[in-house]
Amino acid sequence: MKLNLTAVVWEGERSYISKCPELGICSFGATPEEALDRLEEAAWRYLDYAESRGIIADVESAASSPHKFASMMEMVR
Repeated sequence: MKLNLTAVVWEGERSYISKCPELGICSFGATPEEALDRLEEAAWRYLDYAESRGIIADVESAASSPHKFASMMEMVR
């Protein structure tokens, strides 16, 4: 299975936060690279767990789709 996952990384107050919207997981690190590395580790753990529980099909469509885009939305409250 080929996965096309999205990784979003942004600077928080004390660390960089990383998130994978397709899997609903996030992580953090002292640098953007560390946050991304930790997110990748978390994604592998999530996928291994999903496979062991027999629920991998639930994430395959979102995780394998090559047609994705990201866009910025500015919202003021």
